[in-house]
Amino acid sequence: MELQDLLDAMNAGERIEGGSPLHEVMHVASQQAMRVTAELNGSYHEPARVRELLAELTGMEIAESVTLFPPLTADFGRNLRLGERVFINSGCRFQDQGGITIGDDCLIGHDVVMATLNHDMDPARRADLHPAPIVVGNRVWIGAKATVLPGVTIGEDAVVGAGSVVTKDVPAGTVVVGSPARVVREVPRS
Repeated sequence: MELQDLLDAMNAGERIEGGSPLHEVMHVASQQAMRVTAELNGSYHEPARVRELLAELTGMEIAESVTLFPPLTADFGRNLRLGERVFINSGCRFQDQGGITIGDDCLIGHDVVMATLNHDMDPARRADLHPAPIVVGNRVWIGAKATVLPGVTIGEDAVVGAGSVVTKDVPAGTVVVGSPARVVREVPRS
């Protein structure tokens, strides 16, 4: 099994059985992600070097307009996609095995958690993983300490209030707050 086999399975939403060859590939990739994030978080780096390390983590080119304030924890890295003019504040934790896509012009606040995996509810299969992607549309602002759970899509121009737990899709152009997050109003337009 290779990394691409794992990515194909994860992106298809297939269950990854605990202890399986795919599970093993995931752990090898996670070790690489920990190595890169340890370097990223271990000392100060100029913005260009931060982007180089992000490119190494994701295996993708990172736009010059992307800004990250470390530390960042990504326990896989290879299924994280960042658009143009994305700002990620310090302390974020991305569990991206199931896929995290962040659109253009997004602001991600301090200590945001994005989790794309669930464990099986059956105690006999608890080590099995169920991936589901997180998709963040363009011009989204996610406030500090928000948590976004597997399978959630946040529509364009939406705002997720600080400390919110997003358990279901967020309609475009709305503001959500709370745990679980709920729509409280529409985003004002100029």
